[in-house]
Amino acid sequence: MATDANQGTWLTQEAYDRLKSELDELIANRPAMAAEINARREEGDLKENGGYHAARDEQGKQEGRIRQLEDLLRNAKVGEAKDSDEIQIGTVVTIAFDGDPDDTEKFLLGSREIAATTDLTVYSPDSALGAAILGHKVGDTVAYKTPRDTEISVKIIDAEKFLG
Repeated sequence: MATDANQGTWLTQEAYDRLKSELDELIANRPAMAAEINARREEGDLKENGGYHAARDEQGKQEGRIRQLEDLLRNAKVGEAKDSDEIQIGTVVTIAFDGDPDDTEKFLLGSREIAATTDLTVYSPDSALGAAILGHKVGDTVAYKTPRDTEISVKIIDAEKFLG
């Protein structure tokens, strides 16, 4: 996720609203999930009751997602990306790999939670590439190491504020 120790996760208003809606739906579904578990419990021996165990597993997944969303939304910073010459969270960046103008990629530096609101690829500022370009400017060349310890050099070709 795109986070900063002092700022939390940056989200557009659209992403925040979508996540809040998902949270509200999950919370509203709690009574139905409890009823499902009770109904499955009535089917017999709990040791061999696959429906009961499946319902309990689903409840665990939903409760985990509820906690995740509550924490994310509680710490979210909602709004537009700030105007800046430096690459920051909320910037749409175009890079050229190894300085090759024909080998480019355009992506949003932000949280995975924003990915559902855009057709752009989203890279976390905590990723190797994201961390390498964060704070740099158009024209800068930076290098980063992949998980396989390969060093890749990229030149920042363009940067613009994400508008949603």
